Amino acid sequence: MVVFGVVVFLLLPQGICTLAPLPQCSIKEPVPIIHKYYQSGDLIIAGIISLIYIFSSTISFGKHPAQELSDDHMVLTQNYQHILALAFAVKEINADPRILRNVTLGFHIYNSHFSASWTYQASIELLCRRAKFIPNYKCDVENTPVAFIGGPNSNVCLHMATILCMYKMPQLIYGSSPVMNKETQAVFFHRMFPNGAFQYKGILHLLLHFSWTWIGVVSQDDDNTESFIENILPLLSQGGICFDFIEKFPKLTSSSGFGDMVGEGFKTLNVAISSTTHVVLMHGEIQTMAVLRVMPQVAEMENMPWRTMAKIWVMTAQMDFTSFPFQRNWDIDLLHGALSLSIHSKEVLLFRKFLQNRIPASEEEDGFIREFWEESFDCSFPSSAAHKMDRKRCSGNERLEMLPVSVFEMGMTAHSYSIYNAVNAIVHSLHASYLSQFKYKGMPRGGRWKLQQWQTFLRVKVGKIDPPTLQDKKDVVTSLDNVFTIHEDLIIWPKQFNQSQPLSMCNDHCHPGYSRTKKEGEPFCCYDCFPCPERKISNQKDMDDCFQCPGDEYPNIAQDTCLPKTITFLSHKEALGISLDTFALSLSCITAFVLGIFMKNKDTPIVRANNRGLTYTLLIALLLCFLSALLFIGQPEVVTCLLRQILFSIIFSMAVSCVLAKTTIVVLAFMATKPGSRIRKWVGKQLAISIVLSCTLIQATICSVWLATTPPFPDLDIHSMPKEIVLECNEGSAIMFNCVLGFMCLLAIVSFMVALLARKLPDSFNEAKFITFSMLIFCMVWLSFVPTYLSTKGKYMVAVEIFSILSSSFGLLSCIFSPKCYVILLRPDLNSKEQLSIRKN
Repeated sequence: MVVFGVVVFLLLPQGICTLAPLPQCSIKEPVPIIHKYYQSGDLIIAGIISLIYIFSSTISFGKHPAQELSDDHMVLTQNYQHILALAFAVKEINADPRILRNVTLGFHIYNSHFSASWTYQASIELLCRRAKFIPNYKCDVENTPVAFIGGPNSNVCLHMATILCMYKMPQLIYGSSPVMNKETQAVFFHRMFPNGAFQYKGILHLLLHFSWTWIGVVSQDDDNTESFIENILPLLSQGGICFDFIEKFPKLTSSSGFGDMVGEGFKTLNVAISSTTHVVLMHGEIQTMAVLRVMPQVAEMENMPWRTMAKIWVMTAQMDFTSFPFQRNWDIDLLHGALSLSIHSKEVLLFRKFLQNRIPASEEEDGFIREFWEESFDCSFPSSAAHKMDRKRCSGNERLEMLPVSVFEMGMTAHSYSIYNAVNAIVHSLHASYLSQFKYKGMPRGGRWKLQQWQTFLRVKVGKIDPPTLQDKKDVVTSLDNVFTIHEDLIIWPKQFNQSQPLSMCNDHCHPGYSRTKKEGEPFCCYDCFPCPERKISNQKDMDDCFQCPGDEYPNIAQDTCLPKTITFLSHKEALGISLDTFALSLSCITAFVLGIFMKNKDTPIVRANNRGLTYTLLIALLLCFLSALLFIGQPEVVTCLLRQILFSIIFSMAVSCVLAKTTIVVLAFMATKPGSRIRKWVGKQLAISIVLSCTLIQATICSVWLATTPPFPDLDIHSMPKEIVLECNEGSAIMFNCVLGFMCLLAIVSFMVALLARKLPDSFNEAKFITFSMLIFCMVWLSFVPTYLSTKGKYMVAVEIFSILSSSFGLLSCIFSPKCYVILLRPDLNSKEQLSIRKN
């Protein structure tokens, strides 16, 4: 454990005889000052401690406090332990022969009454001999304190410094440290309180740990407030904390201003209670809690429903849970679940026993014990003021351990532990001085910060902030990141939060799947939440913008994470692939069956009359077209990507060119029957072969150029489908692909036009009508293919192309060959020469 290191420079003042030319030092007994505690010794440690609060507003420095003391005073019973901690530390040191050998340590303790005049009075009296109160006049240094311990509030310390720094007296402060305006004062000022930066960073860690980003701030109205505001508010803002309100809480005043103080405090409480934040950071001093506890009573009188609007009070280490005696029976619902940072304290051996043996009869020099005893046990001694005579009689044998912790604690508190350490620091410095060892020796360095939580004034340690190492001290922000620990299971939250951790934010978090947008005119932690756009996600809370998933991933439904895309292609194993396979194979079988019928009946008139060679070629081409569709199904490979479009385009061009040749021959044959026609010499097999070869060769040439320049290749399409990666054949060049399709469409259009001219030729078996209809189907199929193909994504693009191939090929097969198959199979009587010669009227 690392504890405080305190260096006390002892600068003993010289005798000063000024102001009045007094011939000798008076030995007349002074008017006794009440509320003081003396113990004689060779060396004196002085203490100015706040225990009894005076409500009189007429106290002046020119009058002795005893003359002005009235019954309008109250005892902050918890602070009596501060006095006892000093007395116990002195007793423990005097019992140790290893320290200050042959020297007795004593102490003088005065009460400041939380008043400037009383503090000034006590400071001067402590500098004078016990026999006479004569400022600025000393004949020797007997009973002159070697150091002063003061506190617990900053005003007491500041008023002490006003007097004591002029006499170069070292002062150790155990509570709130005042803001020193003079550097000369700071030289004699030694704080037992740790570096405030560690406390502020600890508060930030605490707020961030519970995600409390929307808080209120209440600080006591004094000089220290400005320092607190200047230091902690920028730190909290940088850490992501913003503030609903920043208010000041009135400080404890005299009776004349008590009503105004309550009124101002009620306004502040009203702001806090009506705020939407559930967490209020409060900076004050040891007596602030007593004022805060008055506010709920005022709220009850004003019918404010403060009980239903619970707050978590986060308090700084300067505060303590003190109260006035009349508040002992008040409920503390307002404070339930409060979190307080506190200076580390530990159980000091024999201190509890020291407290247990404390009774008024054995402590004649203790001018505080009777007031404390009466207020703590709600009793009175016979010599007490008249207004206390209605109480029960104090026996003097009551035990401190019988008191509730809201009145007095038996365990050494943080402030008392600081006093205990301050006494030891002074004594070790004196011991070193007497041994002529002026070299600084590292003293035990004090205290770890402890987080404390209260329930009905029960202290429960729920965490800690360890001090940083020497190498980390330069960077407070970094050094505290790894030393903050908290045990949430030990915290009991207020019942208004259903015993669960409360939230304190300007608005709820923007959950993953949403992005935040700052609200205009509101603090930076107030924002609106909007869902992520399509195909974007946010995977953390309160993200400023959504982002796209990588190409191989896609957003889930909640749009808060990316899922891996599945790899897909038109497979032979899926339903669609199986259906297309079945369709293609069925049509192939039908085509083969038709070819077999025509080959079996090759010598019949109907087969011979329609150019048997072109018929066989057309049927074979259609058969290959149906089979080529199978190349489009299955995982794309290099070979299949190269062959499927090329083979289909060449084969289908051959089929269409056969249709064109058949239609052309029919037209030319009819024209050749006219007398004197020269076209007869063109009619024959050579013409048909020429048409088929030339058209097929042109398409083959286009395909060769395509393969030589930008051939198709296997590719991954990661953008078309939101949840799938499509394995596909990239056509390489869209221009060449369109050229191939365009040439087939050109052949179909020419065939359609030629067939349209021949549709009325007088021939019982004229194919022109059927070819016209088949070309019409072909054109309709491929014209509808283009927009359908472009509007379809993924593997369904392949399915559209396969369907177009099968449909257009089936159109040719059914329109051209079904009438002939009907005659061959079902009407053989029409398959004769005589029937071929019959002409329709």
